[in-house]
Amino acid sequence: MSVVSAYLRLARVGWVLVREGVVSALPTEGMPPLARTAHAFAGLLARRRAAHEDRGDRLSRAIERLGPSYVKMGQFLATRPDVVGAEIAVELSTLQDRMATFPREAAVATVEGSLGRRLDDLYVTFGDPVAAASIAQVHPATVRDANGERKVAVKVIRPGVRQRFTHDLEAMYAAARLQETILPNTRRLKPVEVTRTLEQTTKVEMDLRLEAAALSELGENTGDDPGFRVPKVDWERTGRDVVTMEWIDGIKMSDVEGLRAAGHDLDQLADTLIQSFLRHTLRDGFFHADMHQGNLFVDPQGVIVAVDMGIVGRLGKKERRFLAEILYGFITRDYQRVADVHFEAGYVPSHHDTASFAQAIRAIGEPIHGQPAETISMAKLLTLLFEVTELFDMETRTELVMLQKTMVVVEGVSRTLNPRFNMWKASEGVVGDWIRDNLGPKRLLVDLRDGAHAALRLAEAAPEIAAKAEKFSHDLTVMAERGLRFDADTAEAIGRSEARHSRSGRVALWLIAATLVYIAWKLT
Repeated sequence: MSVVSAYLRLARVGWVLVREGVVSALPTEGMPPLARTAHAFAGLLARRRAAHEDRGDRLSRAIERLGPSYVKMGQFLATRPDVVGAEIAVELSTLQDRMATFPREAAVATVEGSLGRRLDDLYVTFGDPVAAASIAQVHPATVRDANGERKVAVKVIRPGVRQRFTHDLEAMYAAARLQETILPNTRRLKPVEVTRTLEQTTKVEMDLRLEAAALSELGENTGDDPGFRVPKVDWERTGRDVVTMEWIDGIKMSDVEGLRAAGHDLDQLADTLIQSFLRHTLRDGFFHADMHQGNLFVDPQGVIVAVDMGIVGRLGKKERRFLAEILYGFITRDYQRVADVHFEAGYVPSHHDTASFAQAIRAIGEPIHGQPAETISMAKLLTLLFEVTELFDMETRTELVMLQKTMVVVEGVSRTLNPRFNMWKASEGVVGDWIRDNLGPKRLLVDLRDGAHAALRLAEAAPEIAAKAEKFSHDLTVMAERGLRFDADTAEAIGRSEARHSRSGRVALWLIAATLVYIAWKLT
């Protein structure tokens, strides 16, 4: 019955989106006649107040009605403008992950269950929650060690959130599969894979040990970086459902007037923020992928402190070089090189013409040259680039889209601190150094070293590879002589699975139809 429950949950999602006016606010341009009729009918079923609100407000309210899983999905899709479109991504980016707190007693039970010790043995004090989100909430506490007492922040997982997300995920997968079936032209966006990425991302976010590990890794990477750090993790008081970290006394970056009143140099903070992000991205290939103003503080020493590392991004060496080549190509106006990089990386199918692709890239780059540097947005440039690549069947690259979205957010935060923020000047040193080291002569030495290591590993694995190749050859020979056979149990299991799937699908569709008829009858 999981298929039936998934479609019923999906029907509820659709109903909430209709009632809150989200469906009726969608543009009708390009819709077939049947879809236009459904769109008009959805407008009749929407609440009256929805007619006076913009689509962003309607969308936020609908997602909040649907619950924590959909708040998380909305935030995730805000990082995927390639999937939902730039406008909706912007609207989703304003979605606030603020939920009602759960009782302190439940948090205490979770902490004790996760760490296997009584609360009094772990903390000197453990206060009421000061912030709550869809997955966890934060409590102030104090601990005592050899250096005396210190204040800490304790992040505790929300009770029952894993079970609820698992159930809601069934509906999300059902929607993704329907999208691929009904709208085959969207398969390029890989909706099922996007849902799988959401599942993996959220599962990681729900294991607070992994967030602690991300904080620890970024802390090591940035140990010598000027003007940026992350909280230290208290590993003794960290488990799957709880993470304890250094309490940060600072001013949120969203409080621009507070930063100015405290005497901080806002222009310097803007430069430091973008330089830090580019170091993490290009140098380390590991970055905080949720660097909005609410997750950034400035401590009394003027150091930026990033918190809440539930969402992180990684870039391999290939992707980092790809990004640097693109930036360098735009700077030097070598659009053919930018096009060649896309084809060499395999991001654009080889049946397309590189010269035509270079022409499309030129349409992005040329309007930028001649403008004042402070008006040129690197994030916007990458956004336009991804829009153009859609015309050439470039498949979605999750890590690059996450990078682009994070860059949009980081650049936006910098511009709130300094409206005349010059992205290119601020990033020139970091990007220039990395390009010189990785696209110049040093690159050959690094590639030779990496190639030697790879050859050594291949030589070590050669006997095992040869044995596997010999066995595979033998199996192919047997298959060619005797054919591919299923035993009776396998064939019977396949038949049962197909029959069960077909029955469940038919039952689900009839239940949805009956539900919609009942709703329409109640409204008449």
